[in-house]
Formats: sequence, structure tokens, C-alpha cells
Amino acid sequence: MAQAQKEYSVVGKRIPRVDGFERVTGQAQYTGDVQLPGMLYARVLRSPHPHAKIISIDTSKAEKLPGVKAVIHHENAKVPWASGGHTHQRFIFNNPVRFVGDAVAAVAATDRHTAEDALKLIEVKYEKLPYVLDANEALKPDAPKIAPQGNLSVGKGSFSAPIQESWGDLDKGFKDADRIFEDTYITKHHNNAQMERRVSVAKWDAGKLTVYASTQGISNARTDIARDFNLPLSRVRVICKYMGGGFGNKNQAQDYDYMAAMLAKQSGQPVKLEFTREDDFIGMHGRWATEQKYKIGVKKDGMITAVQLDAVANMGAYRKQSGNLSGTDFYSIPNFKKIILPVHTNTVVAANFRAPSYPQSVYAFASFLDNIAHEMGINPLDMFMKNRVQKYKGKSAFSSNYLEECIVEGAKRIAWNDKWHKPGASTGVIKHGIGMALGGYQYGPGLGAAAIRINPDGTAHVLVGVTDIGTGAKSTMAIIAAEALGVPLKQVEVTHGDTDVTPYSVGESSSRTTGYTGTAVIAAAEDARRQIFNVAAPQLKVKAEELDLRDGEVFVKADPTQKLSLGRAVSRSGELIGRATTNPRFKDDVQGKSFAAHFAEVAVDSVTGHVKVTRYVAVHDSGTIINRLPAESQVKGGVTQGIGMALTEELIIDKLTGIPINPNYRDAKVPTHLETPEIEVIFVEHPDPYGPFGGKVVGEPPITPAVGTIANAIFNATGKRIKELPITPDKILQARLV
Repeated sequence: MAQAQKEYSVVGKRIPRVDGFERVTGQAQYTGDVQLPGMLYARVLRSPHPHAKIISIDTSKAEKLPGVKAVIHHENAKVPWASGGHTHQRFIFNNPVRFVGDAVAAVAATDRHTAEDALKLIEVKYEKLPYVLDANEALKPDAPKIAPQGNLSVGKGSFSAPIQESWGDLDKGFKDADRIFEDTYITKHHNNAQMERRVSVAKWDAGKLTVYASTQGISNARTDIARDFNLPLSRVRVICKYMGGGFGNKNQAQDYDYMAAMLAKQSGQPVKLEFTREDDFIGMHGRWATEQKYKIGVKKDGMITAVQLDAVANMGAYRKQSGNLSGTDFYSIPNFKKIILPVHTNTVVAANFRAPSYPQSVYAFASFLDNIAHEMGINPLDMFMKNRVQKYKGKSAFSSNYLEECIVEGAKRIAWNDKWHKPGASTGVIKHGIGMALGGYQYGPGLGAAAIRINPDGTAHVLVGVTDIGTGAKSTMAIIAAEALGVPLKQVEVTHGDTDVTPYSVGESSSRTTGYTGTAVIAAAEDARRQIFNVAAPQLKVKAEELDLRDGEVFVKADPTQKLSLGRAVSRSGELIGRATTNPRFKDDVQGKSFAAHFAEVAVDSVTGHVKVTRYVAVHDSGTIINRLPAESQVKGGVTQGIGMALTEELIIDKLTGIPINPNYRDAKVPTHLETPEIEVIFVEHPDPYGPFGGKVVGEPPITPAVGTIANAIFNATGKRIKELPITPDKILQARLV
């Protein structure tokens, strides 16, 4: 039974960003805009070899170049980077180097041109070592050994290997099946490709390190830096007021933060280190490439009886994230088993990219399910509907689940029943296709902290540790505070992004901000309201519990004409501060997840193989939408990234040299508005009982079904199944000839 959507004063409206003026007028100061007196500029030297031992580094010529103030490398800056690799120790400069692009040295100079010239003067002698680029080849006994423990990336906890999960009775599930299908799907490494390049500014004052970071999590970055530099937390300050996107790629502290700090320490001056665009593509991680082998058993009516997944995930030279695959999460699978091998190769590191374990595996599983429907003569809409997930792993209830409503609404909006046809049945040179897939992302409340100061003028000052990475998090916190307090949004101010001033935040990744910090803002507002009522009660000559607060006025519930302005109510106390640290949890046997059903139409040119996405409908169950304007933008952005992953994006590695050959926007072919259709966004709004004002996650889910949706639409248009990403024109033309 759907819960009724409550009408709120501020929540759920289309509200521009509270700092929109600063952003569009250029007043917002991003990390790259930070200028400090005496600041130096730094650049990084990178390995030209996929695997090599550094025999010697001669920096004497670079150090003599006028304007050069500091040069660091593995011999004079052996600083660990713990979050950079969880299965074998990683430093900011490593010996041996393990991929083309591995950092070798960094230079700080009076200007960036001098720093770049100095890099050319550093003489490095390498002993080339055998290397392996393919994940399957890396698993062979005679493969070059990349990590000390071997190429299977074995660590602890979530970084163990193999990654295994199972439930039910797999053998029985396959015996119960009327038909069994097996197939393999391949996805590629590609970069997060955020617009803001990686940049860090570091300075030391009396033993205290301040880092202006382009980070998604100031608290995480501070913890990382303090640990790896062996400093007390009180001696590290991290500031990030504005950040230009990261998509999971900028959470925690990164090696360039550490390099800037070491260069600043050695030179005695502040240092700004900014990556080039090529640095960004090869020096930082992207989404992990996979090879996924599925075995699926189904009944005659299309109901799934069993799923077995055996996969290999190419994590590159270091393991910064799990390498898991979660594309089966949106289906009812009674018997299941997966074994995933996270593998090291001499390639660029792979880790978090928006919904890290989902789009590549949703593509594979949704494509295969769509293909099975074709083989069995079942309409894909019916196949997805009857197999949609209803309980978590067949056991636990979801806190809320309106996936069925998403499917029904999306099919209606795109006119599925009128437009769907048998795959390949479209006539003419331009082939029409329609496809769909299911997606979503996990949701759960957790540790958050907030403070709200109520000023004598009736304004509310919210302090939170969030960094607004393009999701509108700062505005979301202001909206939640205004709604929870009962004051107009214009009376709310937000201070964020500074560990010396603001409380803890989990970091703006994995779509946790609203559930974690938003919940704490509500609790801080409730604390403030209690104090306000205690102060106002004597003035209105009633008990505190008889009061309410709305539209910035404190009034008596029984007689609203008896009221005080908020400022007058608190003026006698000077100011009031509501504080909260919250760590809510689901009840036993309850799981949280947002859901989505996406639908797309494509036009495929059968002569050139070119694919144009002509229409896209994205229907989401994200609970209550806190701010409709950025929520819609989040969906559109996620779909756009999915279009790039589906059709064009791949970091291509030369098989002979291990050199990335397209590490830039132009050659990586990140989609622009020219490749993106108007995306119709629909929210199926039913409040989740655990979310702040009933909200669930919005940021991660949109990309999850996008790749599979487009792949299925291409199959419907051409009748040819492309089982390797990206689905480029040459693959389409080759498939047509087979």
C-alpha cells in the first residue's frame, strides 16, 4: 500500500541552489581559484613504462633550474597512501612503478611552466620488468607478478578475494528450470571525466597542515592525511567549499594532496598542485573493466529459477575498491551464486565511479534477460515485470519498494505496447528500437552530525561538514533545516566544507548525504525547537509543549493569534544552538534501496552503424524528493553518463606498450548535449519510513539501468546482440555481417 505524500512548506518544491548566484557570477571559490601569498605551482612526472624498477633518479639539473624550489620522489618523500591501495602497500611514489602513469616525482616552482620544464630535466633510469595487461592472462601461473601476494587481489574484509555470495540451492534451481542459458558480456575501463581537474593547495603553519582539497569528503580526507602523515587530527585542516564533480573519484585524500603537502613542507611555501587532463585520466582511477559469465535457468513462463555468475574484474595496479558486481539486485532470484575475481594488471587503477558495481553488471544481466525473453518469445516488459525484485535476496523486506509502479508508469509514458516490435523487424535504413532495464541503488541511514544556531534576528545558521559536489547538497541541508525548524528558507544560512569549523560528515559519495547528514539536521532542528519553546513559553505565558513554530513565528497551538517572531522569542537568550549526532539503523530484516525503470528509443543507421538515442524516459522510486530541481538534473546527468558508457567511452590501452592512447575528453568521446536527448524524468513519490521526510537516494541510481536500457534498444532495432562495451558503429556493422 503506497503511503500518501505529505504536503510540505519547503520540501518537494523546485528551488534554485542557495549559492547559485555565487556560482554563476564566478564568485564561488573552487580549489583551483585559491591563491595564497608566496604560492608555488607543481607538476608531476609519470612513468612511461607499465612495469619497471627505478634504478636511480637524478634531480640535480631540475633543482638548479631558476625558479625551482622543491623536488620530491620515492627516496626523499616515502609517504604511504593507505586509501590508494588496500591489498598491498602503496606510496605516493612507488618503486617499482606498476602502470604507465604511475607517479615518479613532483616539482614545485614559481610558475607552472618552470615546473613543467624541470620535469624534463629529471633523469630516471629504469629496469624494465615483464608486464601483463589482460586480467585473464594475469591469473595464469606464469604471468608477471604485480603485487607481492600475486595478481589475485587478496585483502581483508570487503577487499577479500574471491568475492563470493550465494543463497538457495543452485543445483536444484537449475534442475527446476525448463531451459538454461549461458553467455558472456564484457565491459571496459573508462574515466569519471568530471570537468574540474584534480587540484590541491597545501600550506604549513607552526606544524599545522591546511589542505584546500578538491574532495568529496573533508572529514575522510582529514582522517587519511592525519594517519598517513602521522599527525594528530587537530593538526590537519581540510577545506573544500566548492567542488566541480567527482562521481566517486574524489572521496578521501588523494596522492596529489600528499604531494602538495610534501612540496610545501620542503619548500617552506604554500604549493598548488594541479593535474593536467592527461594526468587526470591516467593518474587516477576509473570504472573497473569486467568479463561476466552468466548461467541462468528459467521456467517456460520466463520466471528465473537460478543464476550463476563467474566474473573477472580488472582492478589495475592497485585495489582501491572492491571490484564487486551488483546488477542482479533488482530481480527475484531464488537460487544464486557469484564468484568474482578482482585481478591486478599493469594498467590504470580502477575504483569508484558513480554506482561503482552496478552499470557494468546491470548492462550484462539486463541484456541477457532481454535476450532470453527473445529466445523464449516473451515480451521483455513482461520478463522484467515478473522477475522484478520484491524481497532482498528472497528474504528481507525493503523499507519501501515501488519498482512495479516505476515499470508500469515508464511503459505507459513511452507507449511500449504500441512501439515494441520483434528485434530486427524495423524496416528501412534507419532502424527503430525500444528497450528497457531496471536499476537503483542501496539506501540506508547512518552516522551524521549537524549544528544549528538560532540568531537574535530570527535567522538560522546551519553548520554541516558536507561538500556540494554538484548534487545541491548545501541547498538540501538548508531546505531540510527550514522545513524541520519551521522557518522560511531565506532565513537559513549554511556553513560547510571546513573541518576546523563544521562537524563530521560521511562524505559525498555512495548517495549518503541526505540519509546521513540530513537526518542529523532534522535532529539538530528538533533540539533547537525544544530550546526555543522553553525560552518563548514564559513570554507567551504557556507551557513549552503548547507551542509550535511555523513561518518563522512561535505561536500557541490553541490560539495562533498569540505569537512571537522567532527573533523576539530567542532574543533574551542571545542565541540558541541545536546540536545532534545521529546514527539511525534499519530494524532487523529490513533493507533499503531506491529503484528505477528506464526506457529508451534509438535510431540505428544500418549503413554507418551510428546510434542516436531519440527518446529517454527515466522513472524513479526515490521516496520524497527534497528538491525537485537538482533531483531531475541528477537523473539527467546519470543517464548522460550511461549513454557515454554504452556508446563511446573506453580508456584504450596499447596492447604492445601498455600506454593509454586516448586520455582526454576529445578522444575518450565523453558525450555532449549533441549526443543526449531530452530526458523525461518521473518520480514515483512515496515516502520511505526511514528517510528524512521520507527521502531515499537520488544521485547514484540514474546511471545504473542506462547502459542496459540503450543496449536492449539497439538489439530491438538491429536484431543483433552486442556483448561488449562500448557499442560502437564498427561492432554494430560487424554483427550485421555475422
